[in-house]
Amino acid sequence: MSTIEDLVDRLRGYLKPEEIQQVRRAYYFAEQAHDGQRRRSGEHYVTHPLAVATILANMHMDAESLMAAMLHDVIEDTPVSKEALAKQFGETVADLVDGVSKLTQIHFEDKALAQAENFQKMALAMAKDIRVILVKLADRLHNMRTLGALRPDKKRRIARETLDIYSPIASRLGLNTIRTELEELGFEGMHPMRHERLKRAVQSVKGNRRQVIREIQTALQDCLDTDELHGKVIGREKHLLSLYRKMKERRKSFSEIMDVYGFRIITDKVDTCYRILGAIHNLYKPVPGRFKDYIAIPKANGYQSLHTSLIGMNGIPIEVQIRTREMEAMANNGIAAHWVYKSEQKEAAQGMTGASHARARQWVKGLLEMQQRAGNSLEFIEHVKMDLFPDEVYVFTPKGDIMELPSGATAVDFAYAVHTDVGNSCVAARINRRLSPLSAHLESGQSVEIITSPSARPNLAWMSFVATAKARSAIRHYLKNQQREESVSLGKRLLNKALDAFNKQFDSIDKHQIRELLKEFQYESEHDLLEDIGLGNRMAFGVARALIGHEESAAHAEQSASTSKLAISGTEGMVTSYARCCHPIPGDPVVGHISSGRGIVIHMENCRNIANIRDDSNRCIPMDWTDSVTGDFTVVLRVEAEHEKGFIASLAALITEADGSIEKITTEEKDARISLVNIELGITNRVHLAKVMRRIKTLNNVNRIVRARR
Repeated sequence: MSTIEDLVDRLRGYLKPEEIQQVRRAYYFAEQAHDGQRRRSGEHYVTHPLAVATILANMHMDAESLMAAMLHDVIEDTPVSKEALAKQFGETVADLVDGVSKLTQIHFEDKALAQAENFQKMALAMAKDIRVILVKLADRLHNMRTLGALRPDKKRRIARETLDIYSPIASRLGLNTIRTELEELGFEGMHPMRHERLKRAVQSVKGNRRQVIREIQTALQDCLDTDELHGKVIGREKHLLSLYRKMKERRKSFSEIMDVYGFRIITDKVDTCYRILGAIHNLYKPVPGRFKDYIAIPKANGYQSLHTSLIGMNGIPIEVQIRTREMEAMANNGIAAHWVYKSEQKEAAQGMTGASHARARQWVKGLLEMQQRAGNSLEFIEHVKMDLFPDEVYVFTPKGDIMELPSGATAVDFAYAVHTDVGNSCVAARINRRLSPLSAHLESGQSVEIITSPSARPNLAWMSFVATAKARSAIRHYLKNQQREESVSLGKRLLNKALDAFNKQFDSIDKHQIRELLKEFQYESEHDLLEDIGLGNRMAFGVARALIGHEESAAHAEQSASTSKLAISGTEGMVTSYARCCHPIPGDPVVGHISSGRGIVIHMENCRNIANIRDDSNRCIPMDWTDSVTGDFTVVLRVEAEHEKGFIASLAALITEADGSIEKITTEEKDARISLVNIELGITNRVHLAKVMRRIKTLNNVNRIVRARR
């Protein structure tokens, strides 16, 4: 068990004496604040913050981070307030501690909501100071190391949370050393028996592998020495979770996975990395398609290295990573290397670590945008989990800039990565200068250009194929706001229609009356009331009657309201939809069914699905089409025709000539001679439909054509 003096000895290597004294003072403050508290293991509580600070000291973190590590549980578990901490140790340290602290004062209905709210609070603190997540990761790492004292169910819950969120975050920030240990401990906590069996299996084959590893290592080192290339060859350890995942995902046996031998070559300069690559490709045959250059194009977390796969002596598969010493430090410490190099004042490395720090800040900025758009904390954490992707593709903008996106990303993801406004207004994409669907999956090396239109807007269908959390949250946010605006607009029209019966309009109602009504119905604003009316959650006539405040001619007013018709222009948006049972089109006599949560669903007057509520003025309202109605409307035609070769092609050609668009076509045999063809097509109005039907009737083998309804 380490002591404060052990920590101080480590800090002397890179901190100033006055900074070390501040860390020591924070330790004694934490020791006093946690006096009498013990961990589940029975140890004094202060051993935990000391261990967390030691983890950060190994990463060469600054004094403020170490002080925050010492004090990170003080606000949460003791009577000490944030203000008291700020007075003692400064605002920055107090903010770091507060960012790591859980929301203990609020009661949550379940663990998932508590987890989501706490993570959301931490993400907001990260946006101000990214060191918050480094303190939290060190805290989580020590908790995982001491997981043994907890109940099995609690172990599994914490291990799952670690594997789902904290391990991917460590990977995203390039903290490979922490990520690896979190994954190993998380795997052990989640699947103790599988972990133990795999651990024993690895130990049992180590002896057999040792001789092979030594031979390959010697051959690689001799190759470098012969070509006078400075580099050190070391064998790579296989991590248990990585082995387990490969066995599961690739459906390979333990022996197949263990047959691959991994090595790392550490050198001094970038130029030497490429020369070493050429030398080992000359020694062993490379596997085609298995070379990756992460030096020229670093990973999103700043990771740089050359990766290649070789076929060694006797057909043994070999995987080699080649990198410089600085790249090795970056691979292990990631964003923490920013503070390592800062404290050691290694100017040459500052460019690389600065870039890593900038990438991390960009990612945190993206988290902040997602948090602002998310409807609630559970939606936010869902976006974050999606964003912590393991693989990337690298594509080029038209100007030649490189953009990194997750594997499986589409042109829409690219558009939102460029800018939210570009994503919201994209209509098409050119991939390698050729027009491609927005849903096309991108591949590394492609150039992507987005075509936009000022009148375009996000489509709900995009949600089925976008891969990035930024795109998903932006689309959801836009559609949610769009629906609210359209609901408010429709709600106002419905309320004004109801108020017409009382010779009133909403804007002419006394503001005091409206405030009283909002208070009575428990709404915060007029917009909230109008939105609920537009969504069908509250009846417009009931609100109108409550606003007028008397029963004067109520029956006559209700009758008057039920006979006046609401106009449809076709541009109402998401709160007005057209029933799929009868497919109404402009020119049809229609009625609107007020459906709770959906707004108005428009049916044909004689639709049998609304026959039993047709006369209920609270649930159905008469509607009419405006002369300027626009849009494409769906209709289903049933064509009865005699069998003839090429009939479907002729039918499709005639519909296209009449400017109709076929959305779906199915056929069924009525008997040996007659076929029934069901065509779902898009048209503009009844006149357009009549034109299409006349064209179809010109075919000699058509016996009958009708408009189909369910």
